[in-house]
Amino acid sequence: MPNRPSKTGLSRRNFMVGTATAAASIPLLATRAAGSPPEQSPRHSGPVSLTINGQRHDLALDLRTTLLDALRDHVGLTGTKKGCDHGQCGACTVLMDGMRVLSCLTFAVMASGRQVTTIEGLAKEGGPLHPMQQAFVDCDAFQCGYCTPGQIMSAIGCVREGHAASEADIREYMSGNLCRCAAYPNIVAAILQARDETKGA
Repeated sequence: MPNRPSKTGLSRRNFMVGTATAAASIPLLATRAAGSPPEQSPRHSGPVSLTINGQRHDLALDLRTTLLDALRDHVGLTGTKKGCDHGQCGACTVLMDGMRVLSCLTFAVMASGRQVTTIEGLAKEGGPLHPMQQAFVDCDAFQCGYCTPGQIMSAIGCVREGHAASEADIREYMSGNLCRCAAYPNIVAAILQARDETKGA
C-alpha cells in the first residue's frame, strides 16, 4: 500500500517514526532530570531564629522546613524522633511555650519567637533527670525506646494542661502517642508517679 500523505502533509510512516523517536527519548530525559540538582527558589529561603532549650539558633532554612527537620538536620538534636511524619504517632512531640506540639506538622518559622523544649532540654548534663524521665525509668515505661522521647514530652504537656487527674484522663489525652511495644500501662503509671512533681517542674 503506498505511503500516501494526508491532507496535513503527514504520512503514516512519518508519524510512526516520530512516535518511536519520542518514546525512545523519554528515558534519556528522565535520566537527565534525575541527575540534575533540584532547582532552588530564593523566595522560599530565609533566616529563621529559633530558641531551643534556652539557646538561640540562627538558621538559614527553606521556609517550608518543618520544626522536626530543623531540629534533627540543622541543629543536631536527634532526640526528637521522626515516626510517621504525618502527625499520627506522636514520636515527634516537643513543647512550644510549654504546650505540646507535633513538630512534623509545625513549620520551623512558626516557632520563631517561641520557646521550644526538646527531650535534650529537660535535664542538665550531669544533673538529675526530670521527674517524668525518672518515672519512666522507675516504672519501666519503655521497651524499644523509639517513642519514649515523644511520650515523655507529651506526658509533661498532659500534666501541665491539667489532663492527668485520673488514669482514664491520662489514657484519653495520651492517645495521640503510639507505642508499638504496648507499654501503655507502665506509661500511665509513670505519669501518675511524676504528676505532682511535674506540675512545678
